[in-house]
Amino acid sequence: MPYKTILPYLSETIYQAVSPLLKCDPTIEEIRLRTGQEIELSGTRTHVLPVVFSEHDRTTFVHKITKHSVYRLEEQLKRGYLTIEGGHRIGLAGQAVVKNGSVSSMTNLSFFNIRIAKEKKGTADRLLPALYQQRWKSMLVIGPPRSGKTTLLRDIARVAGTGNEKRRIPALKTCIVDERSEIAGCLNGVPQLDVGKRTDVLDACPKSEGMMMMIRSMSPDVLVVDEIGRMEDAQALSEALNAGIAVIATVHARSLDEAVRRPVIRQIKESGLFELYVELDGAHSWKVVKHERMRSG
Repeated sequence: MPYKTILPYLSETIYQAVSPLLKCDPTIEEIRLRTGQEIELSGTRTHVLPVVFSEHDRTTFVHKITKHSVYRLEEQLKRGYLTIEGGHRIGLAGQAVVKNGSVSSMTNLSFFNIRIAKEKKGTADRLLPALYQQRWKSMLVIGPPRSGKTTLLRDIARVAGTGNEKRRIPALKTCIVDERSEIAGCLNGVPQLDVGKRTDVLDACPKSEGMMMMIRSMSPDVLVVDEIGRMEDAQALSEALNAGIAVIATVHARSLDEAVRRPVIRQIKESGLFELYVELDGAHSWKVVKHERMRSG
């Protein structure tokens, strides 16, 4: 039961309200808590419970997730989320504290989105024959929110870092740049989710900078990164691929055609950086939409 480590953070009232539903609906992915409003749980269906998240519930929740010290979590508050045991991520909203035109922290936390981290081992299995052929191919995964991009990345990293004897896939040095702490679900730098035995994780680091750091310091065979889209990302990808590293990445879009409307993604595609393009849909199914030769040099 992946949600078990979430329940101790809730007040007794909220615990009693959400626990039965979490047990009977395994598709639930988010628990939304809004001060003064009814509790919302969403997955395949959206459930609105007739229980209000009160000021007492809010105070209890904030004290538990911050361990009674908001100030020690300033960097997480600045990012707008934090990670708890089990790899679950809690999105935060309230009153932003702005210094020199940038958000430096957050106060009066009043809105919370608990995203339940779920491991689905074997998710990558049907894709492996196309993705691994004596070597890992570089692949871009395209999909809308909640289509399974992060779940797929996590399982690919697990296979790359652990190997698969049945498919004759060796365990290789695998690196994850996990800017939003979603792939590995790190807590204090330690992955809470299985991302492979030979996998190294750089948590909460901007993607472009993180990719360059991993290339230079950890010498990966496979590099996994989510949600590319900036020019700096394209430059780091090119550096990795020219170093002979297989890159598995994702981009937020409903299709490859939609993704290439963005100048950076169009440039990446025209440069031939990826050999394989895969589209995901909301039903967690996929299809290969473009298969290219790796560019030379």
